[in-house]
Amino acid sequence: MPLRLERQENISPLRHAMAPVVAALVTLVVGAVMFVVLGHDPLRAFTIYFIEPLGDAYMLQELVVKASPLLLIGIGLAFCYRANRWNIGAEGQYVAGAVLGSWLALATQGTEAGPWVLPAMLVLGAIGGALWGLIPAFLRVRFGASEILTSLMLVYVAQLGLDYLVRGPWRDPQGFNFPQSVTFDDVALMPLLMGEGRLHGGIIIALLAVVAATFVLGRTLIGFSIELAGSAPRAAAFAGFDEKRVTYGVFAVSGALAGVAGIIEVAGPIGQLQPTISPGYGFTAIIAAMLGRLHPVGILVASLVLALTYIGGEAAQITMRLPFDVTRVFQGTLLIAILAADILVRYRIRRVEGTTHA
Repeated sequence: MPLRLERQENISPLRHAMAPVVAALVTLVVGAVMFVVLGHDPLRAFTIYFIEPLGDAYMLQELVVKASPLLLIGIGLAFCYRANRWNIGAEGQYVAGAVLGSWLALATQGTEAGPWVLPAMLVLGAIGGALWGLIPAFLRVRFGASEILTSLMLVYVAQLGLDYLVRGPWRDPQGFNFPQSVTFDDVALMPLLMGEGRLHGGIIIALLAVVAATFVLGRTLIGFSIELAGSAPRAAAFAGFDEKRVTYGVFAVSGALAGVAGIIEVAGPIGQLQPTISPGYGFTAIIAAMLGRLHPVGILVASLVLALTYIGGEAAQITMRLPFDVTRVFQGTLLIAILAADILVRYRIRRVEGTTHA
C-alpha cells in the first residue's frame, strides 16, 4: 500500500519543542536494548554514563571543557543550517583553524614573545577555519557542487595535512620520535579560570558566542536574511538578499567558529599539536545543532548533554569494559531519532489510494 508525506501547514509549537525530548527517549530505549544484547545491566550502564559523572567535581569541569568546542562548532553550523546550506565538514574547519593558529605558537616558540600571541592565534584560527569553510561555498556557488560532499571530503584533506605536519616539519626533535609538536609556551596557552583545574578561558569565548549568535540570528537583518534564504529562497531573492552572499557568509561564520574551537582546544586542554586533536567534535556538533533546534541557547544545553556521553563513555570503558564505539552508537542513534522526529512533526503520512483502470 503506497504512502506519501504531506507537509503540514500549521505545526504546534508544543510538538516542535517535544521532538528532541521524544528523540532522546527513543535513544535511551535503543541504548537499553543494546546493553542487554551486550550482556550488561542497562540501569547500571545508564548510571555510569549519565549519573555518576555529575557527582564528581573534576568530571563536572571536564564536562564543561568538552562541551565548549561542541558549542562553538554547533553555533556555527546553526548559521549554515538555518540558511539551508549543509556544512558537514566542520571537523576539517576545526583542524584547519588549529593548524594555522598553532603555526604562530610554533613560530614564536622560545622567543619570549608577549601576551599578544594568544589573541593572534585565535584570530588566525578563525581565519583558517573560515578559509577552509569558504572552499565548499565557492564550489557550490561557482560550479553547483554539493556542499555536503565537498565539505566532508575536505575533512580528510585537513586531517592528513595535520598528520603530515606533526610527523614531519613540526615534529618535536626532543619528543622521542612521537608524532607531536613541542609543547606551547605559556603565552600561547589558554589561561585557566581558577588558577588550577581544567576550566580555561575558551569557555568564556564559547558563552560570548552564544550571546552574540542569539542577538544576530534573532534581532538583526543578517539573521532575518539567513532565515529567509533557508525557508523561502524566492522570497529572499525578491527582498533583495543575494543568495551567493548568504552562502559565503554562513560558511565563513561556521568555519571561523569551528577554527576558533580548534585552536582553543589545542592551546587549552592539549597544549600542543598531535595527529588526533578531536574525538569527532565536528560531527557530534551536528547532533548538538539539531538537538538544540538551531538556537544558540538550545545548542548550549545539547552540547552539555553530548559532552556527558563522552565523559560517560570514557568511564564505561574503564568500569564496564565497553568499547568507546558504544558512545558513537548513542550519538548516531540520537541524530537519526531527531531527524525522524522532525519529519513526523512537519509531515503527515497519507495512504495513497490505488486507482483502477477499465
